[in-house]
Amino acid sequence: MSATGLEVFDTTLHKTHTWLKEVMEELGTEDRHRAYMALRAVLHALRDRLTVEEVAQLSAQLPMLVRGFFYEGWDPTGKPLKERHLEAFLAHVAQELKTPSGPAVDPEKAARAVFKVLAHRISQGEIADIRGLLPKELRALWPA
Repeated sequence: MSATGLEVFDTTLHKTHTWLKEVMEELGTEDRHRAYMALRAVLHALRDRLTVEEVAQLSAQLPMLVRGFFYEGWDPTGKPLKERHLEAFLAHVAQELKTPSGPAVDPEKAARAVFKVLAHRISQGEIADIRGLLPKELRALWPA
């Protein structure tokens, strides 16, 4: 493999660590695994509420490694989900955060943290598109 090929991996690792560090800061934790679980769970819950086109547009702005777990296990059949309530969204997040001892992170805190990182890292036009597709109850989780 050429040095150029390795740079791609180094770059995505660096960007992913930066994202995880921001999620850790927002969650008030030093636990990188909890931050990863929160990022993955919230991205999956968000992904399942977006159109296929919007999923593709959002994923194009994610670091390559994050994009990989964003798409992990995705079946676009029947998407976007028609759930319109905050409780259903947070239940989806909680399900993915489940550990033998309970949720790794509070689902609402996880959603707010990840949405804040997305708002910082993704273009404002894309964030506006995403927010426009979400019901009012879910838009309230995003930073003002």
